[in-house]
Amino acid sequence: MELRAELCAVEVPPERYAELTAAAEDIVDRIADGEDVGAAIEAFNAATGHQYDAESFRLRCSDVDELVREAAQPVPVRVPGVSREELAEVVRRIRAVEGDTDYYLGVLEANVLDPRVSNLIFWPKPGFENATDLQIVDEALRYRPFVAGADGTVTR
Repeated sequence: MELRAELCAVEVPPERYAELTAAAEDIVDRIADGEDVGAAIEAFNAATGHQYDAESFRLRCSDVDELVREAAQPVPVRVPGVSREELAEVVRRIRAVEGDTDYYLGVLEANVLDPRVSNLIFWPKPGFENATDLQIVDEALRYRPFVAGADGTVTR
């Protein structure tokens, strides 16, 4: 199924990867040297639209490529009017475990309320291991958050 452009990962030119990789490696090296990287991270965030902090680079210092792949993609956003079928295609792309899995997981998380939607795919509950893409979407769409009132009452 074709997805709307706002749901799709983008094709990133090699030059863009190279530029982001150089910037990310510079930040990682400077962190290792104990230098202040605040301005460099602000510039990286401005160039990518993401919101990374020094810890993001510290945690991924051994795999800068993963951070760069994520940073090169647009920030996943909630898309008005997204259909069940479109979400099922997003789930299919996540399960295909191709290069943009993290991006599509972000798209799914941005478009359903269930904060544990990834569990439905990667750690399904017993009896749900062979669920179809559409069954996963339907289960995620059934989720309703609880709201606790000031008086202690809980509503959905």
